[in-house]
Formats: sequence, structure tokens, C-alpha cells
Amino acid sequence: MKPPNLRPWLPTSALKRRPALRRPYAIQSPGAPTLQIFNENVKYLQKERAASNHEHSRKTDYLKDEVAQRLVDRLLDINRQFPRVLDLGANSCNIARALSKPPLIAPEIPEGKDEAKIPLSERVQHLVCVETSPTTLHRDDALPAPEVPITQTILPTLETLPYDADSFDAVISSLSLHWINDLPSVLSSINNILKPDAPFLAAMFGGDTLFELRSSLQLADLERRGGVSPHISPLADVRDVGNLLNRAGFRLLTVDVDDIVVEYPDTFSLMTDIQAMGEGNAILKSMGGPMSRDVLLANEAIYRELHCREDEKDRIPATFRVIYMIGWKAGAGQPEPLERGSGKVNIKDILGGGDFSR
Repeated sequence: MKPPNLRPWLPTSALKRRPALRRPYAIQSPGAPTLQIFNENVKYLQKERAASNHEHSRKTDYLKDEVAQRLVDRLLDINRQFPRVLDLGANSCNIARALSKPPLIAPEIPEGKDEAKIPLSERVQHLVCVETSPTTLHRDDALPAPEVPITQTILPTLETLPYDADSFDAVISSLSLHWINDLPSVLSSINNILKPDAPFLAAMFGGDTLFELRSSLQLADLERRGGVSPHISPLADVRDVGNLLNRAGFRLLTVDVDDIVVEYPDTFSLMTDIQAMGEGNAILKSMGGPMSRDVLLANEAIYRELHCREDEKDRIPATFRVIYMIGWKAGAGQPEPLERGSGKVNIKDILGGGDFSR
């Protein structure tokens, strides 16, 4: 089966869209978190069931593979070696495979930057892949091993990291953090296990992900059932991510957003692939159970009416918003921001003068 067509960012202003749900956060005291958004057991079962069909699961890894490749390409800008790296929420070791491939865009390496010329598969000397689902983590064990030496570890939960402080040279997480209940505490734990002046790189689905499906399902529910049930998880907004990283103690933050638009023949194919990815709804207070045939048929018609252009009625677009983040643990020798008021150049001189007080 040919995988769906992946297109890079496409403008979506022409599409009618509803605001995505914003996810609340709270800092938790030690122990079990009081804020529970997702059912961890349901998510575990979803991932186990999805990965048990090896062939179908591999065919629907197009998003995870694409995002993993874009994420590890950001390592090319960091001119150093990484003896020990943690892959948090490794899925099926997508990061390890991405490290073994050439970069999407070959970087321009200045003269004298000999470290940057070493392939990523050699700069990352050992990758610790941790996951909660054994079937997902070991799905591809029968395939040729990646070039990067890896250790596969099963954890009962990603909410608690059983590692010593200052034990990793980098932490990477690709498309797993959006299922974390207590994200602030997990980010603080990541900061703790990093060595000083070590980077944290992550990618997670953000607020506008599947806004087309979210809005059409809400309208279909209202039309056929007279009420709305949450079918898609609430997701973090890009503005939240920077604040959370800052509160967790990270410095030199970089946060950017990438919209990946995937085209499907219909909404049934889209939802089938979501289930095969192990990304089905796991909201704790979800009504559960399959959606009725009436709601599904209404959703298909509403989706095409709202989000398909007239010349593209034979396919539907689905937007996956990916938030990329890079943060550094504090360490000696890091650049420091200048003190407020220490600037020597007036911005009015650069912009050509003018009275900005009005």
C-alpha cells in the first residue's frame, strides 16, 4: 500500500477552522499526579494492539519517521559528541533509524569545524530507547539493526524517570510528550538527568493538530446526537511550551512549529491510520465505545464541505501541527543575556527615527 502523500507546510487560512482545545497544566507535588487527563492503561493497550500488526503498523509510521528525521537534523547544528543519549518515548526506535540516515538537508560546514563533519550515527555513541509498550518498542527487532548502538528499556510510565542526575549528554523525545499527564514535572525530571550544558530536543503534536477532524466531529455529534463528546485529545499550544520549558529550568530556548498536511481518500482512512499509529483517543473522561454509523457518515459529509476545495473533493486534507523545542540545561560557559538597559544602540536610529510613545 502506498503511504499517503506528505506535503510540507501549507497555508490553511482558506479553510474554515474552529479554535483547538487548550490543555490546562499544573505543577504537581511528589507522588501520583492529581491532574489526570489521559488514561495511561488505555494508551498502553492501544499501542500494544497497533504494534501487534507489524506490517500495517510500519506502513502508518510515515509521520513518526518524518518527524524523527526533522528532529535529529537539528542535532547537526550542535557541534559536539553525545556519548549517552536518552530517547524518551521511543515508539519503535524511529529516532535510532533516523540517526542512521543522511540528513534531509546537507548542512554547510565552515572550515575548521571537524566535529560537525562526523555523521550523526557516529556522534551519538549510545542511545537508550525507553518505551511503555513492549510490542511497540520491539516491533522491528527482526529488521537490520540501526547503525547507532541502542539499549531498549521498558518503563511502567514515562511520568517517572528512574535515572540519576547528570547522567545523559542529551535527551530526545519524538511524538510522545503529548500523552504525558504531568508535563511540567516530567520536563523538570528531564532537566535533572541531563548533564550541565546538555540539550533537550523534542517534538510533540500541538493545538491545531487535526483541527479539521475535530470541528467536523463536533458538528456531526451536534447534528445526530444533540451533544458533543471529546473524540480528540486536548493538546498544548505553542505559547505554553516555552513557558513550561522556562519553568522547568531550561535556558537558551528555541520553539518552532511545523504544519504537515497529509492527504487521505476519506475520513475513514484517516481514522484507521490514527488507530494503527497508536494515536487513538485516550481521554480519561471520554464516553468510550465506537462512534455510531450516523455520526461517522455525517462527519464525512461535513468534513468535505468545510475543509475540501472544490477541485479536491476526491481527497481530504489532515493537518498535523508539530511543535519542536530545544532547551539547554544551565552550565558553565553558556551565553548570558545582557542586562536590561545595557544596550548602546537606540532602535529609533535603526528604524529611521519617529516618536514611538504615541
